Amino acid sequence: MIQNVIDLIETVYFFLWGDWIRIPAPWGGNIELPLLVLLLVPTGIYFTIRTRFLQIRLLPDMISILLGRDKEGHGAKNGLSVVQTLIVSTATRVGMGNLAGVVAAISLGGAGSLFWIWITAMIGSATAFIEATLAQLHKTKDPLYGGYRGGPAYYMHDHFNKKRASRGLKEIKSPLAILFALSGLICWCGVSQVVSNSVTSSFYNAFNIPPLYSVIALVILAAVIVLRKNATVRVLDVMVPVMAGLYILMTLWIIITNIGQLPSVLSRIFSEAFGLRQAVAGGFGAVMMNGVKRGLFSNEAGSGSAPCAAAAAESRDPARVGLMQAMGVFIDTVICTCTAMIMLLAPADKVAGLVGMDLLQTAMSCYFGEIGVVFIAVILWLFSFSTFIGILFYARPNIAYLFGDSWISQTAYKLLALVMLFIGGLAAYTFVWDLGDVGVGLMTIFNLIALIPLSGEALKCLKEYEAGSRSH
Repeated sequence: MIQNVIDLIETVYFFLWGDWIRIPAPWGGNIELPLLVLLLVPTGIYFTIRTRFLQIRLLPDMISILLGRDKEGHGAKNGLSVVQTLIVSTATRVGMGNLAGVVAAISLGGAGSLFWIWITAMIGSATAFIEATLAQLHKTKDPLYGGYRGGPAYYMHDHFNKKRASRGLKEIKSPLAILFALSGLICWCGVSQVVSNSVTSSFYNAFNIPPLYSVIALVILAAVIVLRKNATVRVLDVMVPVMAGLYILMTLWIIITNIGQLPSVLSRIFSEAFGLRQAVAGGFGAVMMNGVKRGLFSNEAGSGSAPCAAAAAESRDPARVGLMQAMGVFIDTVICTCTAMIMLLAPADKVAGLVGMDLLQTAMSCYFGEIGVVFIAVILWLFSFSTFIGILFYARPNIAYLFGDSWISQTAYKLLALVMLFIGGLAAYTFVWDLGDVGVGLMTIFNLIALIPLSGEALKCLKEYEAGSRSH
């Protein structure tokens, strides 16, 4: 029975993440396109065109809101501020994908993968704007935690029942919303295991701490935070800016002290991006797909996760929330770029032949000695731990949609996630990890089904925002 379940999960995994189409690339190799790339990239391009490249045009507005020039971005009486919801979504975006994911992309696809991570973020930020704005438009009051809640399940529900109402039918739960919420809860349980295993492995490598000891400490600390009513956001408010800022500053120091190598590194990124160095992973196709896949996985645009945070913002203008979530994709990409630069600026003879986290830790040791290895272990812990706290924030509205306003169901899921956190810290691999990938893949498909027909609402908000901005 268990083997049948595992086989089913693996079948669905390859359906979602396996290569559907192979196109011969101009410079050699093949461009292999999985289903999610076929869905997310065209959607991002479509929304980029429909929003008239808002990620470029309105970048000054995003920065203004983030830096506090727009008072609404930082102030909220009953819910979270716009910037606080950005911090929550950044906590989950800035996670394993920024370290292990980018390391894998560079290891397999070479330096050119970074270029395609940049391109993926550029088009993904438009999708992030649409889904976050919709989450704001369809948010509801949260009687359990206070403030607001929402996300894809809620805008799917409203869209479904609007159609039913037009036919004189009563309101019921949307099947698509139910599928999305279930997929999300499955995904986040799988992510819990990946988070825990990453933390225990890095602490064992850096400090020789047995996984059992570190996972017990991790679970206890996580329980203290997530089982309290509203501790999550307060912790992330401090944790996310510190960890992201520290990582960026460390990388800037590395770039400045190795500034002479920067032109050659940038040249390598752009030349390998188009497979001009044929020795790298089979040419253009492999380089491009490594970057695109890692970029999509890291920035989460289109998966429907970040809108669960965006809905909690207290804002008079949904478009402002959408702009902040678009900014979140850029922040995530800056962190990805930091990881890539740490590896690419390291002496070639020191990192030759290395892959995975060994490559990143060895690169850091070139700059800082053993302290560099410790730094990566600590930063990985911070990234991973903030991801775990963030995904449990995402789970709240989806649990409420499925099971109603009940502290029992909310607490039960938190306890399940803590159990998964404990198991993941001790197990080298379980099928639940694949289950997490299946969950995020299904979330993305269900979310995209709703985004296209509902996108007109978000585009209307964008027009109203721009008209209001011009009138001031």
